[in-house]
Amino acid sequence: MDTRRLAIAVITALLISAGATYFFYTRLRGRQAATPQMIKIVASAKVQPAGGVTLKAEDLAVIDWPSTVVLTGSFSKIDDVVGRTVIYPLEEKEPILEHDLAAPGSGFGLTAKIPTGMRATSVRSNEIVGVAGFLFPGSHVDVLATFRPTSANEEPLTQTILQDVEVITAGQKIQPDPQGKPETVNVVTLLLSPEDSEKLLLATSQATIHFVLRNGADREKVDTRPVSMPELVFGFKKKEPVVEEKRPRKRMARAEKPPSPKPPDFYTVEIIHGDKRTEETFE
Repeated sequence: MDTRRLAIAVITALLISAGATYFFYTRLRGRQAATPQMIKIVASAKVQPAGGVTLKAEDLAVIDWPSTVVLTGSFSKIDDVVGRTVIYPLEEKEPILEHDLAAPGSGFGLTAKIPTGMRATSVRSNEIVGVAGFLFPGSHVDVLATFRPTSANEEPLTQTILQDVEVITAGQKIQPDPQGKPETVNVVTLLLSPEDSEKLLLATSQATIHFVLRNGADREKVDTRPVSMPELVFGFKKKEPVVEEKRPRKRMARAEKPPSPKPPDFYTVEIIHGDKRTEETFE
């Protein structure tokens, strides 16, 4: 009897031990499965300002990154980043991405921020034209030009000449103030295509330039038309003189003469004899 109870106790202990072992084993495997696999990516070893000197090996570090979190444009080798220029500021241990760096051979400073095919064009600004000092690098503006009359018959005209233009420098700063404090600057540099650069430089020589600040998320371009003084004062647009198209006058056909009466094929002769009247017809 005691032997039987002892056997039952041993078997029960073995079952409990096996169950506990299986439970803890499955929990451990679950935790291992939930832990993502780590990969190595290149990050900044210290704070890096934008537009600085080219990156060196001591400016970089390799950190662990979860493989399940996709980081497009990252680098796995330090050698792929050495010699590149930082366009946007980086914090310590921040992963470095392709869009943070200038293209190889593009230089450093402001030139590194100019994409291929674009131009940096500078124009003068003041406190009012510069939106009261709230033009920062990275802002997007519309450019308006007010043309002055060259004769007494012409009137002032304001026209939007460029839309959704990026400001890349305000004064000599290529990064905005971290606290967003307004600052009056004398020169603003815009990122333009070659054709838009020509438009802007022509407008600066012929008109007064104004900037209109827009929401950075608003990238839509709208159809605009020039605004003249009559429309501003009286609320209507000055009517342009209507030029009537001169059409050649149609020559009136000369009135045709009625055809001459055709002489009759016979003749009628009236004969008076006393008080009698008779008619005779002769061919």
